Amino acid sequence: MKKKKKLPIGISNFKDIIEKNYYYFDKTRFIEDILEDGAQVKLFTRPRRFGKTLNMSMLKYFFDVRNKEENRKLFKNLEISKSEYFEEQGNYPVISISFRNYDEENWEEGFKTIKTTIANAYAEHKILMDNLDKRELEKFESIWLEKDEGDWKNSLRNLVQYLYEYYGKKVVVLIDEYDQPIIDSYIKGYYDKTISFFKSFYGLVLKDNEYLEMGVMTGILRVAKENIFSGLNNLEVHTILDGEFTEYFGIMESEVEDSLKDFDLEYELIDVQKWYNGYLFGEMKVYNPWSIINFLKRGKLKPYWVNTSGNRLIKLYLQKLKDEIFDDFSKLLKKESILKRVNDNMTFGNLEANFEKNIWNLFFHSGYLTLNKEYDESEEEIHLKIPNEEILKMFSEMFIEVYFESYENFLYMTNALKNGDIEKFKLELNKILLENVGIFDVSGAYKEQFYHGLILGLILKLKNEYEITSNNFAGKGRYDLLLKPKNILRSKEGIIFELKIVNVTEKLDEGQIREKLKNECEIALKQIEEKEYASVLRNAGIEKILKIGIAFYGKEFEVKFERE
Repeated sequence: MKKKKKLPIGISNFKDIIEKNYYYFDKTRFIEDILEDGAQVKLFTRPRRFGKTLNMSMLKYFFDVRNKEENRKLFKNLEISKSEYFEEQGNYPVISISFRNYDEENWEEGFKTIKTTIANAYAEHKILMDNLDKRELEKFESIWLEKDEGDWKNSLRNLVQYLYEYYGKKVVVLIDEYDQPIIDSYIKGYYDKTISFFKSFYGLVLKDNEYLEMGVMTGILRVAKENIFSGLNNLEVHTILDGEFTEYFGIMESEVEDSLKDFDLEYELIDVQKWYNGYLFGEMKVYNPWSIINFLKRGKLKPYWVNTSGNRLIKLYLQKLKDEIFDDFSKLLKKESILKRVNDNMTFGNLEANFEKNIWNLFFHSGYLTLNKEYDESEEEIHLKIPNEEILKMFSEMFIEVYFESYENFLYMTNALKNGDIEKFKLELNKILLENVGIFDVSGAYKEQFYHGLILGLILKLKNEYEITSNNFAGKGRYDLLLKPKNILRSKEGIIFELKIVNVTEKLDEGQIREKLKNECEIALKQIEEKEYASVLRNAGIEKILKIGIAFYGKEFEVKFERE
């Protein structure tokens, strides 16, 4: 039996993957394509965990003049070794820095992390100190030793010049996750200081630099174009909207099929497509590498990417816009598409200026939404959808957290419903209503939205165990919510909900409100019976049926039920 290779979970160092014989999706043709491309500076924006860091590591080992012969062995039998561009291997000094792990609460701590990152790049090239005069040596050491008086804004540009003068060759600069400090600082409230530094830091090294051979940058968003990249006419940006370089960031369907065969998981292909496919970058279907690699190792269909992708910015905007985007968000969660304007030029400036419009840009470029069909540049608006079950599960949980504040209480409520414990169900529902008491002090429109959200939340939480339909026809009418067990052998109850919302103009005391709610619950149960909603469940072979009538009046409610 053929021994399976190890899977490189959490490993993004190209040399480690090759030398330790990890399973590798060969992306080395990327080197040929960027060399054929004419732009001096290239920015690739892709969602997290789509192979950006591994590709940057690959570029470093390919181009670096140091350890040339040793590094050449890493590419033996890979695609680039068959290319005429293989002669470019080991021909350039390389600076490689990454901000992918940046996560700081304020600018003071953030700047320390930035300085350490730059100082580490200097330390990697400390051999240069043997070639510097006294003045330049002092400047070099001030960065290497992370001194406050160091010329930090010019530090990367200076290092490029030092390398050029030492090797006599122009320099390749690789900057991985260039925008992570910018995004993190925006979330935590010190964006202005961060953008002020990086505007100079990136601009000085990338713009009109006579010592630069090529710059390659990666990030999630093209979020600071007007500040950082203004006047940078040698920059070419490749986003998920264009078709170029798509096959190098993410896993293609043919690669997924081959890997499933290699790990004896061929029979899982349809389910894998459902869980992890759905991304349309340019004209190509793309899978998330992190999710696929984790699935290959564990053989279980579950969320992997969403637990690692740093979705604080997404949640921040959901909380800011939860009222305005409720209808669109609900459509997405019901697997429908929404028509929105999406482009490559989103900045934090215009994000702030029009949250409701640009949140969809943010979701799209971060990998939480994808195109519903191939992108057409002539169309001003495009249809967006949730890509797959993995993202749907994340958004489902986030929806409950954002709109109902306590995911835990919602979980308790749905578990009580599954177990048929109506008293426990009422208790947890009461907690949820009390937590969200503020919504009942605002307009009636949002109250209605809250009850709509409650039903949607139930659907999202229970959809794996029940076939759930809402506002659909059955018997002689249209029910509010019906839950049909997916596996009737488990003897679960089928559940029918009828909701009533009490709107009265006159002032009622507590006793009158309670009596009104009870009466409405009785009307709801009678409606379920007279309209024969349960016929759908009986026809499906469901023998146990739970009928529930709920009546709401603001944060007050009553529940009545019958079983058959």
